[in-house]
Amino acid sequence: MVPKGWQKYAVGELCTSIVPGRNKPKVFDGDIPWVTTPEINGRYIPSKLQVNYVSTTALSDAGGKIVPKGAVVMAAVGELGLIAITSEPVVLNQQLHAFVCSKLVNNEFLAYWLTTQKPYMESIASKTTIPYMNKTNCESIPVLLPPLAEQFKIAQILSTWDKAISVTEKLLANSQRQKKALMQQLLTGKKRLLDENGTRFSETWKLYALSKLFQRVTTKNNGKSNNVVTISGQHGLIKQEDFFKKTVASDTLDGYFLLKKGQFAYNKSYSNGYPMGAIKRLNRYPEGVVTTLYICFELTTPKKSCGDYWEHYFESGLLNNSLSQIAHEGGRAHGLLNVKPSDFFSLKVAVPGFGEQQKIASVLSSADTEISTLEKKLACLRDEKKALMQQLLTGKRRVKVDEAVAV
Repeated sequence: MVPKGWQKYAVGELCTSIVPGRNKPKVFDGDIPWVTTPEINGRYIPSKLQVNYVSTTALSDAGGKIVPKGAVVMAAVGELGLIAITSEPVVLNQQLHAFVCSKLVNNEFLAYWLTTQKPYMESIASKTTIPYMNKTNCESIPVLLPPLAEQFKIAQILSTWDKAISVTEKLLANSQRQKKALMQQLLTGKKRLLDENGTRFSETWKLYALSKLFQRVTTKNNGKSNNVVTISGQHGLIKQEDFFKKTVASDTLDGYFLLKKGQFAYNKSYSNGYPMGAIKRLNRYPEGVVTTLYICFELTTPKKSCGDYWEHYFESGLLNNSLSQIAHEGGRAHGLLNVKPSDFFSLKVAVPGFGEQQKIASVLSSADTEISTLEKKLACLRDEKKALMQQLLTGKRRVKVDEAVAV
């Protein structure tokens, strides 16, 4: 149902299309930004990721067209639904499409609207390996259009949410950078903290093999648990069915390792952010069942070694260089590093005293808490914006154009 005062159009009725030239410029030596899909990573383009610029001569030779400032750009090939607005004249590559708005439509409103139309785009795109929309497809996208004043107001409200999201994203990125820097300083002894008496720690760190600090865990499950967990770089040790949305373990779990809360597991498969695999501690559950491909271990003297400290240490990546020395040549099979348990436990690390371990862990855990708080805030803002878009862009919730707030 079309809300009162709104009208339904195809975007081609409201805008002039600009289709990129068929050829890529042969030379990038000018001053006009050449925009590709990776640059569609924010509200406006060009972005800081912009790397290529083209001259009018090279553009003419390639049959390209200049897209004016304020045009709405969208991905028409591959990752459909990416939308941005040009902040200056640009040239687009062959995977993008541009709309220059008429006086009937506000470009900010149109950009928000198009972000909700990905399902429609996917339904009309060519059914090839890479989704593709031609000019006719692009111009057919339906637009539910309120009066111009209401368009401006809706765009203004959603823009306010975008700004809050952007600020939170920057705060989160800054907190993550600060934590990373702290880890590099505190876990290597480059920066020493103060003890409970306000005196800076000065005890010399001692070099130990991991075998002196940890012992391997090889307890077989034998029917004790059916809680199959897997290592995720982002989530740590998490239920396999929650991570994969299905169970991929064997029907019989007796031969799997049984891991207890507080114990560690090393997944020797490299993944994004973990080039030498990830080491995680079981925190969420009392016990978990893990594949025997993992190297599992626990502290031998938990009263003299701080588990929180070692969790931060393994997460820091400081062990990667040593791991690279023991991952045998040609040992990758399906992403799995060939690291023998005996070699792993022979690795040596410099270790501070127990009190300093606790202090370092406390500082880094506080940083984690701040990051977690910002991550939750960011997720809430995104969810709230999504819900607001569903209401405002469909007319289910109307705005007062003569007041500063929505009704």
